[in-house]
Amino acid sequence: MDLQEKLAILADAAKYDASCASSGAKRRDSRGGTGVGSAGGAGICHSYAPDGRCISLLKVLLTNRCLYDCHYCINRRSSNVRRAAFTPAEVVRLTLDFYKRNYIEGLFLSSGIIRSADHTMEQLVAVARTLREVHDFRGYLHLKTIPEASPELIEEAARHADRISLNLELPKQESLSRFAPEKNLGRTKQAMGRIRLKLDEANDRKRSGDRRLRHATGQSTQVIVGADESTDADFLARSEELYGSYRLRRVYYSAFSPIPEPSAILPAKPAPLLREHRLYQADWLMRFYGFHRREILTPELPNLDLRLDPKLAWALRNRHRFPLDLRTATREDLLRVPGLGPRNVERLLSIRRFAPIRLADLARLRISLPKVRPFLITADHRPPATELDSDRLLARFAPKPEQLELFC
Repeated sequence: MDLQEKLAILADAAKYDASCASSGAKRRDSRGGTGVGSAGGAGICHSYAPDGRCISLLKVLLTNRCLYDCHYCINRRSSNVRRAAFTPAEVVRLTLDFYKRNYIEGLFLSSGIIRSADHTMEQLVAVARTLREVHDFRGYLHLKTIPEASPELIEEAARHADRISLNLELPKQESLSRFAPEKNLGRTKQAMGRIRLKLDEANDRKRSGDRRLRHATGQSTQVIVGADESTDADFLARSEELYGSYRLRRVYYSAFSPIPEPSAILPAKPAPLLREHRLYQADWLMRFYGFHRREILTPELPNLDLRLDPKLAWALRNRHRFPLDLRTATREDLLRVPGLGPRNVERLLSIRRFAPIRLADLARLRISLPKVRPFLITADHRPPATELDSDRLLARFAPKPEQLELFC
């Protein structure tokens, strides 16, 4: 099998992994060195950095052969798919060829489990080590690591990569035991904990002036939504733990989609993409808006409302906290107003130091007036008391019913 055939198979096999975004990565370049510079077909995916840059990555598996039999995975041991495998040298060659032609800015590399977790991890580390130490590669490098591998191998991967992922897949051990019997939630968390300690040590040494250290690695993970019966509260509880205890950079939510020749215990239908979107919105509220998971979901409401974004749903459940006066409201309270994001909150706090804020000022900031008007008091606007007390407010924001179509 030639290299092009392998690339077609292993790039297609990698498309199911969502955790390849490189947001938050520190960009490398070759100024002052002899390495390959940072650049600004098959296997190329696109991600976006916080500053809006579109980042192209070569996204492939080292191999889609696998000892594990995870029911939700198309590359599982019992799956009838065409198999292929790269050597580490072939992945290095592809990465450098694509990079020098300015097709990509980096590499996302994952793999099925071959021979053993340690053997597979050694192959992944060999790619990273060769790129960094032999070719002075300064592009973005994301490695998907294997929790069952030895701590020394995972730590070496972390030394070379900008980002590493250890996928949880499912939020509860009961679900893993049923759908992915070879995987263990406790082992994954132990690996994450060890990596966090190593990252803390590296950051301390870097602050103390150790210039030999590369840019410290961040961690991310992926969970599959809708493959089991886990609620949105289960997913957010696990994410809250990972952000707090392990300092993960990102949790990726991937809506389950049926695969060819699926296992009998999998759902017959895909999970709604809107559910995935709502989980990302709720995750954003926990990370950047000061919300706690128990404010977004409760034991009585374990799943997000698909009709409304989580922030608006929270505001409608807590109407007694509104309207807020823009002259005196705190930053924390303003972040909870539907339609206001962190950037506009900072702008409003700056503006109000010099002049009263009016609705026209909100419009100039491109804030949605229909969305914020019921929740705010401005110099020229005070919402009627009945507006927040009325159930009609929910109907005002709920999606309009769609006309069904008839086909002959």
